[in-house]
Amino acid sequence: MFQRFFTELRAAHLPVSLKEYLVLVEALEKDAIAPNVEEFYYLSRAALVKDERHLDKFDRVFGHVFKGLDKTDEAINAEIPAEWLKLLTEKFLTDEEKAQIEALGGWEKLMETLKERLEEQKKRHEGGNKWIGTGGTSPFGNGGYNPEGVRIGGEGGQRKAVKVWEKREYKNLDDSVELGVRNIKLALRRLRKFARTGAPDELDLGGTIKKSAKEGYLDIVLRPERRNAVKVLLFLDIGGSMDSHVKLCEELFSAARTEFKSLEFFYFHNCLYESVWKDNRRRHDEKTLTWDVLHKFPHDYKIVFVGDATMSPYEITYPGGSVEHWNEEPGALWLQRLEQVYERLVWLNPTPRAHWDHTPSIQVVREIIGDRMFPLTIQGLDAAMRELSR
Repeated sequence: MFQRFFTELRAAHLPVSLKEYLVLVEALEKDAIAPNVEEFYYLSRAALVKDERHLDKFDRVFGHVFKGLDKTDEAINAEIPAEWLKLLTEKFLTDEEKAQIEALGGWEKLMETLKERLEEQKKRHEGGNKWIGTGGTSPFGNGGYNPEGVRIGGEGGQRKAVKVWEKREYKNLDDSVELGVRNIKLALRRLRKFARTGAPDELDLGGTIKKSAKEGYLDIVLRPERRNAVKVLLFLDIGGSMDSHVKLCEELFSAARTEFKSLEFFYFHNCLYESVWKDNRRRHDEKTLTWDVLHKFPHDYKIVFVGDATMSPYEITYPGGSVEHWNEEPGALWLQRLEQVYERLVWLNPTPRAHWDHTPSIQVVREIIGDRMFPLTIQGLDAAMRELSR
């Protein structure tokens, strides 16, 4: 059983090593937990899962191996863990209910009958006493009454099911969804380059010991704090179609300001033009020329655009295409200038990737920046940080 658990975790592409599996086996041999499925779940998860992005995959495999299958029509070929069923019995059933089950044939008879019903039944049933259905007295189904049934799907009526067999639904915790500030920070941490710069205000313990031993007296040695030396220039699309992505962009902005000490940001609308701004409340009065940005920040800055790139293609390719002002030069030209100055550039798009091919403006932007557009998901952030780290 445990070997099957390990092999199915590997088959689901979870990075579980043999060493971690042996640690789990050793914990079981030393009775680290009681013989309880719930405690085994938490123990195995702690031993085998090292990245929270894999929690959902782990739950799926665990449910398949130890708690039944995700789909009831797979039950014909299921390997039902007898030890799990017996533990469940001891936990939930009274002595009277156990005796009643044994009088009706016991576990083996119950599971054998269920298999027969699955093979014979062809359609949905309600209110019966034989087939798998709802609202009846059959041992199999939900919403009815039977002292020793197997609940399959739905909600329990009498809460006396000796086995619950249902399709499990999960809120996806995998790489392809947005998971808030904390998980965005985890993805952004791939973009790191540490260096010690600035004033020496941190105790260098090793240097202090070495110098004190050499001098014969205590001599304190200080050093600059170790910081992430990566410098990031963030351009944020604001307004219009981006209004529906405000929460996600706020989470990204908050995480970026925490992770990158050298972070500068500017706002733009739809496409980059001859000016940008830092305060949306004063954007008509206090703007920064894009030329000044190109001259002020050196080429070693990493450029990150955040926007849905959803607009009329004319806003990118034609002078005067902007919806807010008359731009003397097309937005495409400014994007090209930025791309020529800064070697490392990515565009994060909160629009689902499935829609990109159906939006002409997104195709135009992708072509200009060398197809370095990534979806604003955990997986997309991870790929974008790898691109910037190259």
